[in-house]
Amino acid sequence: MSEVVLDGVELTAEQVRSVARGKLPVRVHPDGLLRANAAHQTVTALSAAGQVYGRTTGVGANRLVSVAYESTSGPVVLGPEGSVIPPDAVPAEPVRHAAHGLRLLRSHAGGAGPLLDPVSVRAMLTVRLNQLAAGGSGVSPHLLEGLAEALNRGLTPPVHAFGGIGTGDLPALAVTALCLLGEVPWRGGTMDPIPFDPADALSFISSNAGSIGEAALACADLSELLRASTVITALAFLAGDGNSEPYEAVVHLARPHAGQQTVAARLRDLLAGQPVKAARIQDPYSYRAVPQVHGPALDAVVALERTLGIELNSASENPLVDAVGNRVLHNANFHTAYLGLALDTMRNALYGTAALSVARLSLLLEPAFTGLAPFLASGPPGSSGLMILEYVAHSALGALRLSAMPTSLATAVVSRGVEEHAPFSSQAARNSLDAAGDYRIVLAAELVAAVRALRMRGTTPVDGPLADAFAYAAERLPDRLDDRPLDQDVEDAAALLPGLAEF
Repeated sequence: MSEVVLDGVELTAEQVRSVARGKLPVRVHPDGLLRANAAHQTVTALSAAGQVYGRTTGVGANRLVSVAYESTSGPVVLGPEGSVIPPDAVPAEPVRHAAHGLRLLRSHAGGAGPLLDPVSVRAMLTVRLNQLAAGGSGVSPHLLEGLAEALNRGLTPPVHAFGGIGTGDLPALAVTALCLLGEVPWRGGTMDPIPFDPADALSFISSNAGSIGEAALACADLSELLRASTVITALAFLAGDGNSEPYEAVVHLARPHAGQQTVAARLRDLLAGQPVKAARIQDPYSYRAVPQVHGPALDAVVALERTLGIELNSASENPLVDAVGNRVLHNANFHTAYLGLALDTMRNALYGTAALSVARLSLLLEPAFTGLAPFLASGPPGSSGLMILEYVAHSALGALRLSAMPTSLATAVVSRGVEEHAPFSSQAARNSLDAAGDYRIVLAAELVAAVRALRMRGTTPVDGPLADAFAYAAERLPDRLDDRPLDQDVEDAAALLPGLAEF
C-alpha cells in the first residue's frame, strides 16, 4: 500500500493507523471532492435565503441569535479528476475581523493540557478529511485539499488533550482551522494559507474526528495485540505442560460463543502435533479458561471495528446538507454513544484477558508448575531471574484496571442547559489507546518468560506456526540467564508483538 485514498466510504482503522503512524500519503478520491462541492453549493444557496445553524445563527445556547451571513467564497470550480481550481480572483478586501465564523474559530480554539502526540493528531486529520469526503458538511472542497496537503507534508496543529466530551472535538478542529487560515503555526513545518470561507467554520469543526481517530488507533493496535496474545499463550502452555482438553471442539460447541470458538480453534491449530505432556488433570484458569476469557475480547474488538466502520465513513454533520433534497437537516449524529459504549466494552474485556496473561507469567516463575528454578533463575542460590517482571506486569495491569472504568457512566450539562448530555467518548478513546500500551507491556513480560522457560527446558515446538513463532522470538530475544536489568528484554519483546500476530 503506497497511499491511502480517502473516498468517504471505505476507510478502515488499519488505514488510519497507516497514515497516522506509518505516515503513508493520502489522496482524496474525485468522488469525495464532487460530493463536498455539491453540499457546499447547496448550503451556500440555502444560507443566503434562510436560517442555517452556525452559518446564519450562533451556536449552542446562541442558536436563536441571528448573525450576518458573510460568505467570501466565489464559485468553486472542479477540474480534471475532481481537483479544485482556485477562483480567478481573491476578494480585494480581507474578511472583517468581526465576521461570525472567524470569531467562532478563535473562541473555540481553547483546548488545555499537554499537546497530543502528533500520531493522534494525524489520525484526527485523516478521519476528518474522510468525513468531509463523505459529503454533507457543506465546507468548500478547498478545505479537503488543504487537509490532504498538511498530512502529506507531515504538519500537525497544536492540539491540546482536553476539550472534547463526545459531542464534538471543537477545540482541536478549531485550532486546525486557524492553522489552515495561517493564524496559528503548524507543528513540523509550514504551508501557505488556503482559502477558508468563515461561513464554513462550524461545518468544519462540528465533528468527533479526534475521538474517532484515537479510537481507530486503539482498535488497530488491540486487534493486533489480541492475535499475538493467543500465540504467546500457546508458547506458555507448552512451557508449562498444559492440558489441551479444555480446547477441544466439542467443549465449545456445547456453548458456542463466537469469540470463544475462535480462540479455542486457534489454540488447537497452534498446538497440533506439539509434545504436550498434560501434567495435570485440570489446569489453573489462566490456561483452562483462555477461550472463555480471551473470546469476549475478540468479540469486543470485532464489535468496535464494526462501529468504527460506520463512524469513519459517515457524514456525522450538524446541520447535515442534503444536496439531493436541496435542504439542511439539524440533527444529533455528532453524538457518539455507540462509539463510547463499544470502547468501554473493549477495555473491560481487555482487562480480563490481560489478567490471565499476568497469571500465566506467575505460573511460569513457579517451580511446582514448570519443574524449573524459582523465577526461572540461573546462578547462585537466591538469584532473582525474572522475579521483577511479575511486578512490572502487575503494575501495567493496575493501569489497565483504572482505564477500564466506563466513561459512558459520566455526562455533562453545558451551554446554558441546551446541551444536556455527553457520552465522554473522547475520554473513552484516549483511555483505550493508553490501555493498548499497557497491554503491550503485559504481553511482552509473558513472552520473555515463556521463551526463557522453553529454552531452559530444552523444548522446541515441532514444525508448524508455533515453531515459526518461537524461532522468530528466540532469535531476537537475549539468551542470557544471569541476573541483569530486564528493561531492554521487555522493550525487545514488545517490538516483536506485531510480528507474532501474523503467525
